[in-house]
Amino acid sequence: MNILFIADPLAGFKTYKDTTYAMMREMAARGWSLSHTLSDQLSVQNGTVFAHASAVRFAAAPSSDRAVWYKPWTWGGAEGTPPSGGDWFVAGESVQAALSTFDAVIMRTDPPFDLQYLYATQLLTLAEAQGARVFNSGQAMRDFNEKLAILNFSEWIAPTVVTTRAQTVRDFLAEQGDIIIKPLDGMGGAGIFRLTAQDPNIGSILETLMRLDTRTIMAQRYIPEISAGDKRVLVIGGEVIPYALARIPQQGETRGNLAAGGRGVAQPLSARDREIAENLAPELQRRGILLAGLDIIGDYLTEVNVTSPTGFQEIAAQTDCDVAAVFVDALQAACNA
Repeated sequence: MNILFIADPLAGFKTYKDTTYAMMREMAARGWSLSHTLSDQLSVQNGTVFAHASAVRFAAAPSSDRAVWYKPWTWGGAEGTPPSGGDWFVAGESVQAALSTFDAVIMRTDPPFDLQYLYATQLLTLAEAQGARVFNSGQAMRDFNEKLAILNFSEWIAPTVVTTRAQTVRDFLAEQGDIIIKPLDGMGGAGIFRLTAQDPNIGSILETLMRLDTRTIMAQRYIPEISAGDKRVLVIGGEVIPYALARIPQQGETRGNLAAGGRGVAQPLSARDREIAENLAPELQRRGILLAGLDIIGDYLTEVNVTSPTGFQEIAAQTDCDVAAVFVDALQAACNA
């Protein structure tokens, strides 16, 4: 298999936790060929979608014994801190290649979902029409804004409004008493605020986040169960991974995101977690979403992440579930379908 990753610069990967890195490591252990490009290296020439891509190999061959990959981390048989920066990979010269010449194209560029990201998804859709196999599909990434996507599954969500008007948020706050507000294009907990009716900074926060009624945001009823973790539930190839990664906020913090200092604890899915995930799984698969990360707080779905869902390494390190292997199996099945 010859796989192209469209992802952020490899030298910036935090290899001890990066999910894209875990995918690449599993593929390399199976003898697959890997290439890498950036989303801004896509182009169309004579109607064909190309990428300036570099072949990538690991600086040391990943162990064939997957059990040692996570517990503890090993490199070349020695325990310790994994390589970082440019130490873990060797990249070849950049060459131009049509996306349709790869067995699969994996889109893993991190948000924000800005205009450049939008243009990239449109080029990916064109490439799919030319025979490229793209995961997740360009259409799915456009359709599934990670915040707004939950509105397609309203029976599983807490009270929610989406608006550009600060007064609508104020009315919602008066009704609910305790809410979360967040932008639609962020990641890692950036720009998320908790508001109560007694907060003296309501006006200032709304002006800052909504830019004087010119920016659309989402407001949701605050879910107190966040103290037990914001659970990331992975759905791969229409199948639900049996463990969630509960991202537990620091003391005094509302956000559980790992990027905001949350602590990741793998745990078996609750009955409600599984119910939500199994109900969404067929529709996600129908939409061309090979990998989705559902965020569930308490009994409520809060986000559907499809751009670059994470959590593979944390779950694998704490359980008997090798998530990267499950993903690569699902990718191979999708390519063979």
